[in-house]
Amino acid sequence: MSMTLEDIPYDPVPFVLDIPDHFPTMVIPADNPMTDEGIELGRHLFYDPILSSDNTLSCSSCHLPEGSFTDNEALSAGVNGTKGRRSSMSLLNIGFNNNGMFWDGRSGTLEDQALLPVEDPVELHSMWPEVEKEVQDDPRYPSMFRKAFGITDTAQITRQLIVNAIAQFERTLISSGNSKYDRVVAGNEVFTDEELLGHNIFFDIDPDVKRHAECGHCHNAPLFTTNEFANNGLDDTDQGMLTDAGLAEVTLASTDNGKFRIPTLRNIFQSAPYMHDGRFSTIDEVIDHYNEHVVFSRNTDPNLRRLNLSDSDRAALIAFIQTLEDPDFMSEPRFQSPF
Repeated sequence: MSMTLEDIPYDPVPFVLDIPDHFPTMVIPADNPMTDEGIELGRHLFYDPILSSDNTLSCSSCHLPEGSFTDNEALSAGVNGTKGRRSSMSLLNIGFNNNGMFWDGRSGTLEDQALLPVEDPVELHSMWPEVEKEVQDDPRYPSMFRKAFGITDTAQITRQLIVNAIAQFERTLISSGNSKYDRVVAGNEVFTDEELLGHNIFFDIDPDVKRHAECGHCHNAPLFTTNEFANNGLDDTDQGMLTDAGLAEVTLASTDNGKFRIPTLRNIFQSAPYMHDGRFSTIDEVIDHYNEHVVFSRNTDPNLRRLNLSDSDRAALIAFIQTLEDPDFMSEPRFQSPF
């Protein structure tokens, strides 16, 4: 039974994102403006297992702050314990991605993305009408939805408003700007000699450094992802035997076989294991892949080659990537569970 909410004040406070100066502008949908009340509601919903069929899992179950908003599992499990096909992606700086969500880009916006896990049988395994009813009947949420979206009746709590709130919260998950890399960009610190060498190997920008790692083509500053899709040579995509075709499952184009969204390298040491299926446990294994195990197919990214880096070059590259670590992001109180 619905309940009127008109006696609760509705006066939302616009929220201005705190974005590091050298970052791009985030595009906010006109139909889902950021407010203090919307973000706080989204934070509650993100951490609340009310969205799952048995009230055991939430969005945060696969996106934990201590894993830079991943679950540190090779393959994420749903409410029935069944493992999915893919590893959870980091939500760090996810609001800057306007090129398709998930590893395969099947959702165009954060709002669209948040709709899918609820009814996915290997994720939250529920049904939206049941979730809507449970949220409507919850003693906490009607007043929060009123304050965030101005609804006048609990019956107006819909899946669209639920995902709008979650998306507002997720857009706040922005780098602190306090990583060593960011402090160097701001002119407040300098790289060590080893970090500088790693930087030059990463970006291929110093003509005196002949060893190029080609990393910056796909992991470009400042986000350290281009949010594009690439075949990074994990498997032979010419044989048509892929267990996961990636982007091609969405586009149905064979030229997209084995292409997956390029993840950010920010906080990468906190979000292991790596690749869409978590096949690599360490950064060393990732570098091993690019150094000597790339599998070349017709649509392998043209920037890929076997690098043959020396041990000292590898150490320098890792030293530079470590400058992207941002513990302040993971410990930010605004991003933690409200429960």
